[in-house]
Amino acid sequence: MSGLQLPNAPGTQLFKPGYQTYQSEDGAINRNINACREIASIVRTSIGPCGRNKIVINHLQKIFLTSDAATILRELDVIHPAAKLMVMASQQQQSEMGDATNLVIILAGEFLNQAESLLRIGLHTADIIQGYELAEKVAQSTLADLSVDKVENLRSEMELYKAIMPAIASKQYGNEELLAKLVAEAVFSVMPKNPKAFNVDNVRVVKVMGSSMDASRVVKGMVFNREPEGTVKKISSKARVAVFNCPIDISQTETKGTVLLHDAKEMLNFSKDEESHLESMIKSIADTGIKVIFSGQNVGELALNYLNRNDILVLRVPSKFDLRRLCSVVGATPLARLGPPMPEEMGRVDIVETVEIGGDRVTVVRQENEVTRTSTIVVRGATQGLLDDVERAIDDGVSVIKSLTKDARLIPGAGASEIELVQKIVQQGEKTPGILQHAIKKYGEAFEIIPRILAENAGLDATEVLGRLYAAHGKKGGVATGVDVDDNDSTGIFDAKEHGILDSLAAKSWAIKLATDTVNTILSVDQIVMAKRAGGPVMPKTAMPGNWDDDDD
Repeated sequence: MSGLQLPNAPGTQLFKPGYQTYQSEDGAINRNINACREIASIVRTSIGPCGRNKIVINHLQKIFLTSDAATILRELDVIHPAAKLMVMASQQQQSEMGDATNLVIILAGEFLNQAESLLRIGLHTADIIQGYELAEKVAQSTLADLSVDKVENLRSEMELYKAIMPAIASKQYGNEELLAKLVAEAVFSVMPKNPKAFNVDNVRVVKVMGSSMDASRVVKGMVFNREPEGTVKKISSKARVAVFNCPIDISQTETKGTVLLHDAKEMLNFSKDEESHLESMIKSIADTGIKVIFSGQNVGELALNYLNRNDILVLRVPSKFDLRRLCSVVGATPLARLGPPMPEEMGRVDIVETVEIGGDRVTVVRQENEVTRTSTIVVRGATQGLLDDVERAIDDGVSVIKSLTKDARLIPGAGASEIELVQKIVQQGEKTPGILQHAIKKYGEAFEIIPRILAENAGLDATEVLGRLYAAHGKKGGVATGVDVDDNDSTGIFDAKEHGILDSLAAKSWAIKLATDTVNTILSVDQIVMAKRAGGPVMPKTAMPGNWDDDDD
């Protein structure tokens, strides 16, 4: 009997101890669907103009008060592999379009919900995936037919306002008109002759605490929430600029050294040598015609004294992103050494001035040159959380303009497009022979979740509102009928086009594509193999007598 081996569990000899495997027979697909449904349920109450905020405290104990799905999911430490795929899809939507991240998560969650009911009635995952792929093609072609408007001229402030307002209203309902005007003005002032070359980084946001949001304004140029370091506060004529990414101070040696000083005279001579070397360095920089210095590191008091003597304005820019953006604005090269820059490493700036905004003194760097223009929206508000959320809404508004440079078409918002998608995809499913029709019809029904959530978040009776929406879309000319969150005429529906609630076709198209691809990837998984966590032993959560790490042997 000693040589007889009992049958082992699957994978016990293949993997190291501690591995976990979940087979499809163990319900791996259902586990994935449940995890993804939980992620979708977290963000579903945050969609739309009446969406609720979440308070998220991340691992660094930083507090986020927001309804932005991309921010919520970025700060949540999601460890489930299938749920991570949904988070990655929303991040891809954020980087590609900058808006509709919540739509990706909610649609993916509902697609999986419908897939679960199909699995229960006996459909294979391969049939569901194939049906979903066919339905997605119908959805994309239907979206193209739903286009009701187009941004004809991206260099028109009114046209920009029309596209920006709905995107901001979904994040900052009640302040959308004010913020949309600010964003339209800022984008209009930096829009190049070729709109396809528009860069979202040319529009910045600076948050200044105090006052109310009505005091927010657009400043043409870069605004830094700090004063220049020295006594020179303003340069009004065209000046040469140097950008240093190193400390402007007495140079420190890479290795530690010891200097033996015998008397006070030697000590005086030693310090004089350092001072004279720094003075000659600053003098050589001034001799090149430099009048403005931007530094990414600290500025020493002694160096500041010599810079003041040479009438050089010094501004410290601690953010490496702002320093990089500043280099592109002034046309300078950041230098990692202190010394006179070469002519090709210098930049030029038209105006650097210090102005007062609500009691805070800020520095404005303005470039009159048309090629390197930039604009800053100075946002005022009572709390830091409000300012952060307004900044995210502004970023979404600017990103919408970037998406319009790829496709300028607009489709009805407020859930109107989704109702049309439901009807068109379900009709296509009815015409499709065979088992795939079930998957196609369920895919179409999933889009009903968007108007339903919009109505629920607004406090309306979702079932009644959906009934009226279907009835309106069944009539001729009711394509643009959507959910009225204000419920002005007690019906809960209105014409989204007439009220200017229009969504970017490109952003919605990408959201549907990413949600479908993610769901098909999750459904195609039939086994999860998880390695043992790296690191030492984990302290048990329950208290144990003695030291938990004591070795009893």
